[in-house]
Amino acid sequence: MLSVIKHINQFKQLYQNNKFDALLKEKGAIYWLKLRSIARRALMVEFCELAGIDCTGIKGTKLFEHIYNQQPSEELLDKFIAEKYEEERAERKKGETKLISELYRLHVFDWGGLYQNNLERTIVDNYIKKIKDFELLTKKVEGEIHESMRSYVLSSWFNHWTSILIENIFKDHKKVTPTVGLIKKVDFFVGDIPFDLKVTYFPDGFMQMKRKELGLSTEIQELKCFARQKGVKYDRKQKDKVIFTELLARFKESVDPEIKKFLKQFNETRKKIVKDTIAKPDILIRWLYEEQGERRFDAANRLFLVLMDEDSLEESWKMKRNLDLLRNKINDYLNKLDLKNTKQSEITFDWKDGKQYSALSDTVFITKE
Repeated sequence: MLSVIKHINQFKQLYQNNKFDALLKEKGAIYWLKLRSIARRALMVEFCELAGIDCTGIKGTKLFEHIYNQQPSEELLDKFIAEKYEEERAERKKGETKLISELYRLHVFDWGGLYQNNLERTIVDNYIKKIKDFELLTKKVEGEIHESMRSYVLSSWFNHWTSILIENIFKDHKKVTPTVGLIKKVDFFVGDIPFDLKVTYFPDGFMQMKRKELGLSTEIQELKCFARQKGVKYDRKQKDKVIFTELLARFKESVDPEIKKFLKQFNETRKKIVKDTIAKPDILIRWLYEEQGERRFDAANRLFLVLMDEDSLEESWKMKRNLDLLRNKINDYLNKLDLKNTKQSEITFDWKDGKQYSALSDTVFITKE
């Protein structure tokens, strides 16, 4: 048993230290990860009964170690996980139609200036540390913070439930082994490769980086410059995000031939960058790893689902609730995936701590033309 505990502790250390590449090279690591997904005592006891393992009187973490030591077959473990997932999935399906309808009630997706990685920091830096007048702070709380928090909560709610629905599409596929309980950094296994699913849109920061490589200014600079040329007035005191939305909407609604021509060229540049990115996804993958927030940093294997409305990248968030579109595209990707010769590639990236990390990753691009 001592060697088993030592083995498990080695897995834990590699897992916690973001050394997924090293972890997956260790014999038994995949089995250990799958077993973690049924680490709730009730599930482990049920699995012991199925596997014919006597677990009488074994408590706490000792039960997990006991099962790992007995090594019931991975096929049996996969079968048990699949059955438990189906039971839970059947229950969730009952409310799925209603949930999707509720998601269509959101008409504006806006974090309100508050973001998951720095919510507390935003409030501290912009209100607590900056404002000395109590009355002014009270007005800010009742006005700006209240409205920002409302937007933040609604956007977080939308993100949470659409992510679960999308994750279910992957887990429902025959080539995917789902997780039952929550495993940090692992949502499911494609073949024997554990993946953390990340649903995202075409990143604004990446777009600006690619524009710079083409010798172009940022998108907001280009819009402002053209607005000046055409004498289009707007509230210059607003934040760039608000100005960007206003100018883009004004240009789209304009009947001026010059504005229409400008907007066509603007969109063609976007589409070219998107097309080039799809052709060479490794560049985007590396950027996504390197630009992740410090508080949530990890080097786990990631499967990026990138949603893009090519006619309006700002409206790409709506695609996240279009389950019919997503299901067809995701299933098409998985159906074509050769598990013996997977498309997943090893990505090496640098991090702010000065270290270099490696991970297995892939992208699924879904476009709406």
